[in-house]
Formats: sequence, structure tokens, C-alpha cells
Amino acid sequence: MIEKRKKKQETRYLVLFFLIGCVSFAQTRGVVKDSISGNPIPYVSVWVENEAIGTTSEENGEFVINVSDKNKNLVFSALGFKKKTVKASESKSVALSMDAVEIGEILISNNRKEKTQIEIGKTKNRVAEAFDNGPKMDAKFFPYLPEYKKTNWIKKASITVDSKIEDAIIRIQLYGVDANGFPSEELLDKNYIVTIKKGITKQEVDLTDFNLEMPETGVFVVFERLLIQKNKITRTITDYNSNTTKTKISFAPQVLYNAVEKEYLYSFSGGKWIRQTKEELNPYGKGKMIYEPSINLILTN
Repeated sequence: MIEKRKKKQETRYLVLFFLIGCVSFAQTRGVVKDSISGNPIPYVSVWVENEAIGTTSEENGEFVINVSDKNKNLVFSALGFKKKTVKASESKSVALSMDAVEIGEILISNNRKEKTQIEIGKTKNRVAEAFDNGPKMDAKFFPYLPEYKKTNWIKKASITVDSKIEDAIIRIQLYGVDANGFPSEELLDKNYIVTIKKGITKQEVDLTDFNLEMPETGVFVVFERLLIQKNKITRTITDYNSNTTKTKISFAPQVLYNAVEKEYLYSFSGGKWIRQTKEELNPYGKGKMIYEPSINLILTN
């Protein structure tokens, strides 16, 4: 009798473990489309609301994301479209509405003759490290300084990356600054997709055609790793102690980071911008050092 009861308990535990496993790794699949044309929207950011779980839609608009509870919300955001929040259980087909792109206080002019240029954003610490920081987007803030007045046009951005594969792609975006110091409106009016060479490289991104003047409130430069099949890296890792193997999935490229003396790092995660202090980022560290993306801007007149 005791033996039967024990077996029943073991069976219950196994069933419970199986169900928990199924819930933990449940996948939600869907497609994102333009609400007017019905065309698929590529490279849409998809997040589990308020969680560090995200993905990117493929070129055909399809996406796959792990959601533990179908009642949780997914947040969809794409340049030129209104942000939309949808329950995971209702996300098989998601239609996004077009949104007017506002350039805000950025000035535009085509009547310029370039003479001089300066590079800003260089750090004292030239030793950069690469981090696999998951789906979140980290921003580097460039404050406006009076000495930029004579060279206040944004010509290029440069970003140092490490890619294990050839022709990985990332998205670059510039953001204005709101009254609370957070990233606000997108300043580029189209997706800027950058192709990355294999290896450690300093990739320059030409922004000349956008004719953007450095705003007096400063500017955020953001890179977004696209979690798509093209960037996917699959590795098999063997544990020789237990004689087992497991598959590790990552996405190229990795952006290098510099340790700098700053109070905050701004990141986009869970469908919203968050501000993390140096204590939150490194609770056991000393001093004011945080890691921020190795990004520079080149200004011209």
C-alpha cells in the first residue's frame, strides 16, 4: 500500500514537472503586417511586456517568441508604425497602423559645404569588451557642447563590433531626448540596416543623407541586434563530466563596450525604455564605472 502511494506521488511529480516544462518553453508564433496594405513588416521588435524576453520579425514578418503564459502581453514596435500591445493568445496575425514620423527639433538643410570634422564619444578606456546582452537595446548618450556650434552636423556614426559570421546585420537608430532625459522620438525616418563583416571591426555608418543637426538637448545613438535566422549562431557544447551535450543559440554580431564613468545606462527592454544606475548594473563593483556601447559620432560643418 505504501509502495503504491509512493509510485502515485512519483507519477504526479513527473506529470507536474512535464507540465511546468511545457509552460516554461511554450512558443508563440505569428506574423506582423501593415494594416492597410497587408504586406508583412520585417524587423519588428517584439517583446513580452515588462520582461527581458524579446525577438525580431523575419523579412517575411514572421516571428517566434517564448511566452510562459498566453495571457501575457506582447509589445510590437517598428519605425513608421504605431506601437501596439496584444495578448500572446491573440498574436497569430498582428496588424500595425502607420504613424507619422516626427523629426522634432532637428533642423534639416541641404545647403552645406563641408570643411572640417570632429569625432566625439571617445573614451579614456580603449579596452573594449563584448557582451551577449540578449535582446535588449543599449543607448549611448551624446550631450551637446558649445564647441560643437561650428561642426554641428551629424555625418557618421562608428560602432565597434565582433561578428563570428559574415554579413550579419544590425539596425542603427538615433533618438531625441525627452524632458526626463530618456530617449524619445526617432530621428531617422527609415530603417538603417548595417551589414557587418566577420571579425572585430570598427564599422562606420554614413548618416550624411539624413542632414541632421546635433540637437541642443543631445542625442542617443542606439544599436539593435536583430534576432533573426540570418544572424543566428548554433553551437553544440559537450559536458565531458556527464557525457551530455546541449545546444547554445546566440545572435551575431556582438557590440563591444567600454567602461566609463557615468551614473546611468539607458536600455530598451520589455517594450519600454528603462534607466539603470551603476549600482543596479554592478552591485558588487566600486566607483562610477558602467559599460556602454563603443559608439562614436563624427560631426562636420
